[in-house]
Amino acid sequence: MRTMQIREAHIQGHLVRYREAGHASDGTSPLVLLHGIAGSSEDWAEVLDRLGRDRPVIAPDLLGHGESAKPRADYSLGAYASSVRDLLNMLGHERATIVGHSLGGGIALQFAYLFPERCERLVLVASGGLGAEVSLPLRAASLPGSELVLPVILHRRVIEVGRAIHRTLGRVGLRPTRAAAQTWVTCERLATTPARSAFLHTLRSTVDVRGQRVSAIDRLHLLSHVPVMLAWGEQDRIIPVEHGRRATAVLPHAELVTFPGVGHFPHREVPEDFAATVTDFVSGSEPSPADIARQAMPETAGGTDESGTASPGSARPAYT
Repeated sequence: MRTMQIREAHIQGHLVRYREAGHASDGTSPLVLLHGIAGSSEDWAEVLDRLGRDRPVIAPDLLGHGESAKPRADYSLGAYASSVRDLLNMLGHERATIVGHSLGGGIALQFAYLFPERCERLVLVASGGLGAEVSLPLRAASLPGSELVLPVILHRRVIEVGRAIHRTLGRVGLRPTRAAAQTWVTCERLATTPARSAFLHTLRSTVDVRGQRVSAIDRLHLLSHVPVMLAWGEQDRIIPVEHGRRATAVLPHAELVTFPGVGHFPHREVPEDFAATVTDFVSGSEPSPADIARQAMPETAGGTDESGTASPGSARPAYT
């Protein structure tokens, strides 16, 4: 098995950092792991090797996240899906199983709609795009003026004080929960102006004060040819597990796996169980047909419906 390596590529003119691991046997399609908003490929660190025992695994830092570039650019789901396609092209992979967490789940869905012939399977982890409900902090961050508030809350001095408190608590044996630790990691990642700017552009493309603006529920039937698994923590306070239940009601062939006592990050909170669940799904399902016809995807002249959601058949959806 290949040791995990961190590599760089230029995708659509921008630097993209990605992690690559796993067994690169001939003809085996990779798993592509897409993190959530304000995340990075590091979020998958505890499952990369486990998932890569019998196939390649690719985990990019999405544009505007991690160590990838953070330009003024298109941060819509369609643009992200196109960048995943371009990364696969660069690495010489025709098809892949797409694993998406939160925002990454929305990107995975968009990838399956735009490039059905290249998507073998979908694994949606606490996925966005399956209902309106989302946590209050994310809805608040989408409001006008949050670009003035976030620099105060996430000032480097505040981050440094928080680190000092964390170290002090650690010395006396007090450890934060995994969920609390993940929240702190997110705050640290947004400590720079470019990171905050990219975060807000990405967030506002999919979330407003009322919740998630982009829903795939009314077009899940288009995935009838794709093996789909949904994985959710039963204690998710960011995107409720009920979204997964609704999705499986619309998509009867999809499998929903829930993790008791787990929050929004099952791949970090219970990495062994998560990796085993994904591995069983991939090994136990046949990939979607490679010759699936793109004309099955509806198109509209304007590219968006009345809710502002792009048609999955559009050349490059715009989420506004």
